[in-house]
Amino acid sequence: MEIFDAHCHYDDSKFDEDRDMVIQEAYKSGITKMVSAGYSLAGSKAGLELAKKYDFIYTTVGISPNDLSENYNYDINEVEKILKNEEGSGKILAIGEIGLDYHYDTNKEWQHDAFVKQINIANEYGLPIVIHTRDAVMDTIEILKENSVEKKGIFHCCPFNRELIKEALKLGFYISIGGPITFKNSKNAEEIANLVPLDRILVETDSPYLAPEPVRGTRNDSRNLKYIVQKIADFRGVDADEIARATYENAERIYNIKD
Repeated sequence: MEIFDAHCHYDDSKFDEDRDMVIQEAYKSGITKMVSAGYSLAGSKAGLELAKKYDFIYTTVGISPNDLSENYNYDINEVEKILKNEEGSGKILAIGEIGLDYHYDTNKEWQHDAFVKQINIANEYGLPIVIHTRDAVMDTIEILKENSVEKKGIFHCCPFNRELIKEALKLGFYISIGGPITFKNSKNAEEIANLVPLDRILVETDSPYLAPEPVRGTRNDSRNLKYIVQKIADFRGVDADEIARATYENAERIYNIKD
């Protein structure tokens, strides 16, 4: 069974002591494609370095709502420079993670501006976007309705909010599901696992965060995707191989990977 980890963070410092070993072991376990996603200027550069090192790793570049500072315009410009330098390399698959996060009451004006500017960059370069949204469902959907994303994209580690998912699907986006689908206290988990059409669902770890049951609370890595795939399969009443195959094909499609 081969699985595609649609969103992870192997540049994170939690992997500093054994990064290469973990990546190689994950690949040997059947995780034959991964996207080590960007979230800041430094994270975008680090993700690209990993993507250049490993044939089976790809990346995204962007500034997340949690990594904005008063210099965010400079950071966004630098991200665009990375895109220009790497255009045609096939390693940068999307702009992200970008979006809105009101959990910490950060500057909403900056967030909205950065989100729209990066949507425009995605459209300019013909790339999909990877969306981070937390406690900002209505504003996220409103911005997407007002600013058309030509290549659509992915709601990464998508919150289990029925209306968000329904609207996201209407707009043509894919839904990426992570460790929380396995949590015993996750509300709507089974409903959401069945709500997303089989041709629009992805799986991810968001590693090193959000490790699934039965390893919840530990450092997460791509080897744990098997628990997420199995849980979705159980909820849908199908074989895990069917979920692994569908999510792999979906990830290749939205990220436009051509082997």
